[in-house]
Parts: sequence; C-alpha cells; structure tokens
Amino acid sequence: MNEKFKSLGFYPADILLPKDVDMEKWAVVACDQFTSEPEYWERVEQTVGDAPSTLRLILPEAELKAPDVEQHIEKINATMDDYLKRDLFQPLKDSLIYIERVQSDGRIRHGLIGMVDLDAYDFTPGSGALIRATEGTVLERIPPRAKVRRNAPIELPHVMLLIDDPDKTVIEPLTAEASGMEKLYDFDLMEGGGHLTGWRLSDAQVDAVADALTGLCADEAMQKKYGVSGVAPLLFAVGDGNHSLATAKACWEEQKGKNPLAKYALVEVVNNHDDALQFEPIHRVLFGVDANDFIAEFKKFYPGAHEGKGAGHVIEVASEAFEGFLTVPDPKVQLAVGTLQAFIDDYLKTHDGEVDYIHGDDVTRQLGKKPGNIGLLLPAMGKDQLFKTVMADGVLPRKTFSMGHAQDKRYYVEARKIR
Repeated sequence: MNEKFKSLGFYPADILLPKDVDMEKWAVVACDQFTSEPEYWERVEQTVGDAPSTLRLILPEAELKAPDVEQHIEKINATMDDYLKRDLFQPLKDSLIYIERVQSDGRIRHGLIGMVDLDAYDFTPGSGALIRATEGTVLERIPPRAKVRRNAPIELPHVMLLIDDPDKTVIEPLTAEASGMEKLYDFDLMEGGGHLTGWRLSDAQVDAVADALTGLCADEAMQKKYGVSGVAPLLFAVGDGNHSLATAKACWEEQKGKNPLAKYALVEVVNNHDDALQFEPIHRVLFGVDANDFIAEFKKFYPGAHEGKGAGHVIEVASEAFEGFLTVPDPKVQLAVGTLQAFIDDYLKTHDGEVDYIHGDDVTRQLGKKPGNIGLLLPAMGKDQLFKTVMADGVLPRKTFSMGHAQDKRYYVEARKIR
C-alpha cells in the first residue's frame, strides 16, 4: 500500500470492474432507494432481464421483509461466486478512480473511489475517529445487511463519504486532468439516473490526493474551518450509506484475525463543497395509523404545538384527513427532524403502525394521502453546517438529510473482493 495514505484511513484499492457487459443493465441504484415503490424495482427487473447486473448482487431493501429473503441472500452470494468464476471482472490493482456523475438536474458531481480502513471508522456518537457517522445508526438495521455481506466474496457498497475541502484541493484538480487520464467507462444510467464516466488516476495523481488529504487533517485546517485546535481531526463524514458502512464494520469485528480483506470497504469520496451536491430532507410516512389520532397525540407530546405555520419547527402534514402544517414553538433541539423523530419513536411504542423514510416531496404527499397513512415533510438542513455540527455535537438524528434525489444516488458499478 502507498505509505502516504497510512495516516488517512483511506487507500487505493484493488477494484473489480465488469468487462464485456451492457453497462446500463449492469449498474443499478443503491439498494435503500425506492423502498415504498416496488414498481421501480419491477421496471429494473424488466430492463435487466437475463443480463449480468449488480441487481443480482444486492438485496433491495424493498424486499427485506419478503418471505423468501433467506433464499434470496443465498442466491446473491452464489451469483457473486458465479460471476467471479465466469471471469466477468477485470482487476485494477492498487487504484483510485475519479468519476463524474451527470445528475438528473444536469449538474455534474465529482467523486473519488477508493477504500477506507474500517478501524479508522466509528459510528459511536461523539467519536473522535477520522471517519465518523453523521446521523444516528439504527443497530437493528445492521443484522439483515450483515447476512448478505458475511458470506459474500465481493462487496458493492453504495457508501459516499464527504470531505470538508472549501479550497477544493483534493478532487477538483482531477477535473482539469481527466482528458489525459485512462478512461474506464462512460455510459447512461437506467431509470433517469443520468450519466457516469470514470477515469483511473496515475501514480502522480494518487500521490497528490494523499498530500491534499493530509493537508485537510492539519491542525491549521481545523482552526481555520472550525475554530478549534488540538482536537482529533474529522476527515471523512458519512454522507450516504451509513448503515452499509456500519455493516462492513460489524462484519470486520467478527472476522478480525481471520480475513484481512474484510478490514476495508470500498467508498466514493465527494467534496461537501461540490456545487452539484445538494442536501435534501428525508421525509417520514407512517403506515397503518389514524392521522387524527397522530396529530392529537403530537399536540399532547408538545404542549403549545399548533396547526399552521409559526415561529419554531414547522412540519408539513399530508394525509387523507388533514393537509397543512404543525408548528412546535420554542423547540428543545436544533433541527425539526429531531423534534419530529422524538415524537414518532414515542408514538410507535404504544400504537400500531410503521414508519418509512422517503426521498422526495411529491411521493411523500402521494403516499401520505392514502388511507391509513400520514406523510410528514421536513425542511432541508444547510450543508455548510454538517461538519461543524458533527465536530461540536456528535451525530445528527437518524435520516436527517439526503444528498440529492433518489435517482441521483450512487449506482453500483465497482466491486472489491472481501474474502
């Protein structure tokens, strides 16, 4: 391994890329998207057909509760073995990949693919690790994912890590150099996912990335960005795929001393200051609840809460029985998502119903207006507050924000051997 990366928790990786396949059918969106829209995954199934595809290597969360989920997981692992035996992958030894993703809005998001050392990552609130979770980790969400990873020969994570690089020293210099780099792929993504192009970094570019990342860890950088000195630097904050990375961590803890490949996880790194990166709120939809009862209990939980907009935390409500807003004046926490999630957690302890976390205003309203449902829409958090908040206060409430719309999430392309 390149010694320059030793103190960064991030390294070039032995990356597997598909060869001689239809890339549009190969790449599918992150498994935790469109969880309440099975028709999306049905369309993907029809598009893929019998072609080699990452659809056969992942478990969409929409299918987590299917009665045959155990057999599905076994089939996923068997397909991974089959793809390896059929020599469907070309290996890129000790590599970093620079990517440009044209989003559905036409903006270009820039990323860097490598691997992280899971010993440098900690999702415990208040951790001083180089790589930290930004939101609360739901521990019960790890075991089903671990069932897929535990016996998998390869990984295809959808983890996106953010760096706080306002001077754009790490990734952005690669943009001007892309024309002279080795192009690896260039294709349209299915289901309105935009376009993806990837290039392999030269040795000199890899060294330059290491030097720039080292600069972000310096005490002077901590002083300049956060006004603190002598504290453990926060280099990477998990933007997407928190539970995917937490699952990799859990599996590594199980396999320490037995499987050195499991010590690392493949990720994409994106600059928090990338112009294309937009923070979107993650809304809530409750299923199997009485909307009027929910609203009444909400007002009891927060004395002074009222219908309509006002000063404080404002939450939009969309249901068959009620459309409008709820306001909690003088909130005790900083973000509206914290106010809402605290009540939802308390409400579901004593009431039937389930909650799902939904990307997109329109789909939340549509789902919320169906009988027995209630949709709850939250305001967006400013992305400039992310690193400062994590440095000062620890993790945010779970499912606080999403980086862009569902169709703009990471698509699975690259893989890496993990045993």
